[in-house]
Amino acid sequence: MLPRLQVDESQESPIYKQIGDQLRSAILTGTLEPGERLPATRTLADQLGLNRQTISSAYDLLEQEGYLKGQVGRGSFVTIPGNGTGTNPASRSIDWTALFQDEPKLAPPPSAADSTISFTASRPSELLFPLDEFRATCHEVINEPAAAAILQLGAPAGYRPLRKYLLADAPHKSDDIIVTNGVQQALDLLQRVLCGPATGGPVVIEDPVYPGLKNIFSTAGTRVIGVPVGPDGIDLDILARVLLKERPRLLVLTPNFQNPTGATMPLEARRQVIRMAREAQVVLVENDIYGALRYRGNALPTLKELDETGDVVLLRSFSKLAFPGLRVGWVIAPKPLTSKLAEAKQCCDLHTDQLSQAVLLRFAESGRLAEHRAHVLRTGLQRLECALETCRRVMPEGTVYTKPEGGMNLWLRLPEQLDSGELLGGAQREGVAYLPGKYFAVQRDQSSCLRISFAGLEPVKIRHGLEILGTLFRQEASRVRAARTYEPATALV
Repeated sequence: MLPRLQVDESQESPIYKQIGDQLRSAILTGTLEPGERLPATRTLADQLGLNRQTISSAYDLLEQEGYLKGQVGRGSFVTIPGNGTGTNPASRSIDWTALFQDEPKLAPPPSAADSTISFTASRPSELLFPLDEFRATCHEVINEPAAAAILQLGAPAGYRPLRKYLLADAPHKSDDIIVTNGVQQALDLLQRVLCGPATGGPVVIEDPVYPGLKNIFSTAGTRVIGVPVGPDGIDLDILARVLLKERPRLLVLTPNFQNPTGATMPLEARRQVIRMAREAQVVLVENDIYGALRYRGNALPTLKELDETGDVVLLRSFSKLAFPGLRVGWVIAPKPLTSKLAEAKQCCDLHTDQLSQAVLLRFAESGRLAEHRAHVLRTGLQRLECALETCRRVMPEGTVYTKPEGGMNLWLRLPEQLDSGELLGGAQREGVAYLPGKYFAVQRDQSSCLRISFAGLEPVKIRHGLEILGTLFRQEASRVRAARTYEPATALV
């Protein structure tokens, strides 16, 4: 029996696909029986108030998948892929689409695959990778006597020699360390350990924020509260009110070159946020993934270093400085927490890849990492200055953008109520891609904003790409102003 079909024009999915998905689900659940004839395309189109071609496209989709079989002069009949008439119920495949239809859907970022110049990825340039030095490091590790042990299963907390090396500079004796598959896994483990049903409480994060951080908590069912970020990091006045009212379980901050804004918290703001977290008895997590990428100015102490109690949880990684593909990050925190994180990690993946850890340890101990960092900082400064100078020169009047002293990102707020998401298509047609502000929004409208990730591009591409965007944005701003100027006045009566 034909189910009641419904369409939602507000969805991103095309209407023909919505119809096809519902018919497929009805076939796989037995609502539509094998051999049953579907209404003619014109008949079903009239019933739903749709164009006949829309129904034809839905039928064509199902016929390609093997769920319908068209017979000339007779119509379209239900079948089951790989089973002819589908009379054997045991041959029916699982309806994976229906299985996940109630799951929260994460909006994927726009593709930059066809773009000549992409500002979308906050990651280092592959052209800066010291491949000869890396090959030599791998050769040394593989040829040492301990190579066989490195290739065995390891401890959930990570490769012991690397943990000892990273823990040497820990500011508190009560600290311990766990090595993770990047900071992303560290955040996921913290969510599992500290935000489960038994612990409760919302999580406070920055707004705007890196979407991977937001999604870790929101998809797990944890309530997420965003606090605005300004030129000096998170708004402390609003944060104070949120901590008092909401009593959150977790507060996650990126004090150095925050993603996406590039903002850095001043020293006094860091001291204040530590006091606020202590008074609210909230676990303060410091994501210091960009801290090593300061191109100019003086480095500030981390929240972890300023915290006298040792309660701050510090997250770091090699990903932004060295090789993102090796996926080596770490958590420095009080021992009771690192023990629980190790237990959770063992449930997830047993342990982190020891070979990657051993290679990075040798890369650091040999002095090659320090040499590489010096090169990265020199090129990073050139790219940052190029991005800032070009923004100053080409962006339309009224554009506001951050001026970080390091990191990988600039945050632009366009004038005249321009929507960066609507303008993206025009930029992509000119061969330039960026991420619109909506992908970083938590609770506040970021539609006029966009993130420019400059670190992975050479200055000539940064300059050319921003010039293209500047021209596009200026033209749109002029069009908006002209439309307002020529809008007819209201008649007086």
